[in-house]
Formats: sequence, C-alpha cells, structure tokens
Amino acid sequence: MSKRAPKQQSTIDDADVPVVAPREPCPCGSGRRYKACHGRTAARAETALVARPFEGLAAECDLIAMAILVPSASSPLKLADGTEATVVTLLPVAWPALHRADGQILLGMQIQGGSGDASRDAAAALLAATELPAGSPVLDAGRPGPGPRLQDILAVDEPLDVTVHEDFAYWLDGVDVEDNPGIAESLERANEAIVPTVRLSSVVAAYWCRIGTKEHLRWVLPEDEEKLLDAFARLQVKGELGLGPGTRYIGSFRSHGLLVAVWDLAPGDEADDVEDAASELRERLTKTLAEPRDLTNEERRVRDGLTGRQITLR
Repeated sequence: MSKRAPKQQSTIDDADVPVVAPREPCPCGSGRRYKACHGRTAARAETALVARPFEGLAAECDLIAMAILVPSASSPLKLADGTEATVVTLLPVAWPALHRADGQILLGMQIQGGSGDASRDAAAALLAATELPAGSPVLDAGRPGPGPRLQDILAVDEPLDVTVHEDFAYWLDGVDVEDNPGIAESLERANEAIVPTVRLSSVVAAYWCRIGTKEHLRWVLPEDEEKLLDAFARLQVKGELGLGPGTRYIGSFRSHGLLVAVWDLAPGDEADDVEDAASELRERLTKTLAEPRDLTNEERRVRDGLTGRQITLR
C-alpha cells in the first residue's frame, strides 16, 4: 500500500507569506497549492464577520442609520487628507460608489459587501471610485481583500450632517441617463418604495418615520447593549421609557454591533412633536446609565421581557 508523502514544513513565518494566485504553489514552501494552504487562512480572514465595523468613528450611529433605516439621505464625508466625498443611502442599480461627471465621489451605504467587514467594503468602494474617470460607477463591490477601512481614510472625529430627501432626484445630478438606461427605471422603483422619514435635530441618529398609518421613532444608540437594556428596564419600571402620551417603547434590534430602539408614537405625531421628548429621554437615559446599583427583582423581570423582543440585523 502506498503511503501519502509527509507534508513539508513551512520555511517562512505565516505573517510573511505573500498572496499569489490560488493554484500556484504556496510561497511558504509546504509544497501545496496556495488555495489549500495559506490561501485558505487568508480567505477565512477576508470573510470573518466584524460585529461592530464602524466603531471609533464619530459618524458611527448615523452611518448605521443610513445603511438600514433611512430610504434617501446624503451627507458630506470628510476624509483624513482634507478632501470631501458624499455618503448616501442608496445609488442607482445599487452601485457601491460613483464618480460623478462633476468630479464628486458618492459612496452608497445600502449594499451587500463581499467581506465580513462593512467598513472595509465601504472603503474599498470609495477608493475604487476615486480611480475611475468622472461619470463612472463602481459596478460591483466584490471581495476587497486586505486593505484600509473607513477608520483609516476618514476624519474619524467628524460626525455626519445628514440631509434626508423626499425622493432620489439627487441621483440624476451629473449622470447621463441615456448612457445608463437602467437608472430611470431604478429611480422610479426606489421613489415608489420610500417611507416618509425625518431626522430629529435634538438628538443624534434618531429618525421619525411613517409606515402606512403608523408613526415610529427608530434610534441608533452608541452605548453597550447590556448597559442599555439595564437602563431601559429601570426607566420602564418608573414609567419613563416613553416619548410622551400615547407613545410606547416596542422593542429593539441589533445592527452593525449597536442597538436600534423603536417606539410607537401617538397617531398623527410628526417629528417636531417628539423633539423635546426625545431630548428629555436622552437626559434620563444618560443619568440612568451612570447608576452603579444592581437591578431589582422587578427590573430584572422587565429586562428579560425587553430582551425577548430583540432581533439581529446585519
């Protein structure tokens, strides 16, 4: 019976193994193809999920809101080198990024990237757009491979100045519709699906919306989830988790590592009607988060109920 030849030992450190084509011999000297040796480790690393991809950015909460909550919005995006781009919720035909004819770079947040790191996917799309001729879109996010993240190329201390739009008319600025016949159809479909949305001005990353005949507030919060749920339970027991008469906290979901809390509002409430209440709740929440004591038995029971109403979104 023939015996399988023993595997050769790598002759260089893992960290020093260069990337080569999948079917080429692995540069480590093992005698195996790259895809079956160090390429397999590299592929796993490229797709490993980063649970909180925008951590460390002052714009974290609003970036998450633009990625999952807001239909149509835009904001200037300041880069570390002093230049500016524009981040938007969605681009035509779900392009990851666009180098407009006027020279402006647009980055779309509502795309499915190729890696497990939404920050690396977004940075790759943004940088790819800068390399294209004006008037050209980045057609496919793909898998970016090792490279910079948004934290490496943005001014990390700069928050977003989000403008919510009623439609996607900004798509047409600098875009030749005749050369891109899919844009008009994509624009029509996107406009039909828009949910009326307003960003509150009194707090960060809280968005009023009307879905059908019901009004809601959806709020991306930056604090640790476990501490938030403790604070929510304390406020709920005291009857202080609402946003005024006729409102109620209905639950939360996780996205990109943060908690997004959701309230039902009183019928007919507009964004202006909950500005003061949201600001006051933010003050109560900040104070409650600072409380060092353990939860009471009643608060723990309420917390269990709040936890049972959570789901996770990417």
